[in-house]
Amino acid sequence: MNRWQPHVTVATVVERAGRFLMVEERPDGGETRFNQPAGHLEPGERIREAALRELREETAWQVGITDYLGMYVYEAPSGATFHSHGFFGMALAHLGTPLDSDILGVHWLTLEELEALERAGQLRSPLVMRRVRDALAGKFYPMDVIHER
Repeated sequence: MNRWQPHVTVATVVERAGRFLMVEERPDGGETRFNQPAGHLEPGERIREAALRELREETAWQVGITDYLGMYVYEAPSGATFHSHGFFGMALAHLGTPLDSDILGVHWLTLEELEALERAGQLRSPLVMRRVRDALAGKFYPMDVIHER
């Protein structure tokens, strides 16, 4: 019997001086897309740890995660379902380490630039702007709503 299993992912909204930390990528070799630093939970990894790892790997930024935005459920056009845990954090230091090979660039973009990318269909998913808008609206939850081990 095949059991349905959603993909568990993490993504972090990082805002600094009115700009948001974004990665430019080409998922599956297709069109260039923009996303928050994000990725899949690895076996044995805690959700917050996964978010911090993805931030380091994809942006070379050390970030202090301060808040939980919640779990976002997204069904991709492919039919895959994602349970994406959203976080909010602040940039602490640039590490200068190499980026994950899938990342084409790291950008600090304004809300207006993100909205233009949204209109052009260049965001990875609708969750990108949903997380940004939730963060701007102050829709935060304390980190202790996540219960792990």
